[in-house]
Amino acid sequence: MEIYDVLKRDHSTLKDLLERLLHSQDASDQARSDLIEKVRDELVTHSRAEERVFYNALRSIHAAQDLVAHSYLEHVEAETLLRTLQAMKAMDVDWTKTAQKLKGAIEHHIHEEETRVFTAAQQLFIKEEAEAMAEAFEQLKPKIREGNIVQSTVDLIANLMPSRFAAPFREMTSH
Repeated sequence: MEIYDVLKRDHSTLKDLLERLLHSQDASDQARSDLIEKVRDELVTHSRAEERVFYNALRSIHAAQDLVAHSYLEHVEAETLLRTLQAMKAMDVDWTKTAQKLKGAIEHHIHEEETRVFTAAQQLFIKEEAEAMAEAFEQLKPKIREGNIVQSTVDLIANLMPSRFAAPFREMTSH
């Protein structure tokens, strides 16, 4: 299996969760809160692993740098909307518009990634590289899922750094 296949599988899972969330107006507060947590777990885990394995490999190739930079920004936007949604739920404010914005942002990102980014990557990576990325992605996700919001933020920052600085930064912040 190649990286594109595992990313598409995650994209499908995330779209399904967001669709369920938008149709949960009549659900209990606890059921809705549980769905938001599932979206968070899926989105943050996917984003950090994707950035570290896929985006950083692409970023090292000059021709793909702009696409990757845009994709990082879309991850930040989606996570900001997710955190806003979590806070709104805690304050018992109408969350529907924010959930719709989150769904729209995620669907836009997925469309761009599965068309523009995947097309560029398929021209740059051979099948064996794409398969190795899929394996690394799958191995990294459980480790990320075990982390907390602080570790996720550290990982986001490290993923944005040039690779020569990322490992020392992670090591420095892990204490």
